[in-house]
Amino acid sequence: MTRWLGVTLVLVAVVLLAPFRAASQPTTVAKIMAEKLKSSQILLEGLALGDFAKITRSAEKLSQLSRTEEWMVHKTARYEVHSNEFRRAAEIIIQKAKEKNLDGVAYAYVDLTMTCVRCHQYVRGIKDARLPGIAPDYLFARR
Repeated sequence: MTRWLGVTLVLVAVVLLAPFRAASQPTTVAKIMAEKLKSSQILLEGLALGDFAKITRSAEKLSQLSRTEEWMVHKTARYEVHSNEFRRAAEIIIQKAKEKNLDGVAYAYVDLTMTCVRCHQYVRGIKDARLPGIAPDYLFARR
């Protein structure tokens, strides 16, 4: 009897602690967003220093991230528009950096940042509209 009680307690603990373990492990989307943030910060550093090689590398990384399958967390036309605008801004940054046009890079960086803001507003709106009882992770599952 004591043995079954011990097994039951272990199973209950595993079930109760599973959500905390899953929440502590970053999702693929969270990892990509962290990489996007880091690359954006490095791009801004390159912009402040006038380091066109750093700007180009960072913008190329951002463009590459936006082309991954994991990036496409929503299969909607609006999300695709946001992603395309992001890539377009990153490509303009690369072009302006190759031309050594710091003002052009700066304007394109502002545009890139605004695409992030608009897309994140859109994604938050989708999450806010979710049905009660559906876990937020379900919204970001690949379909």
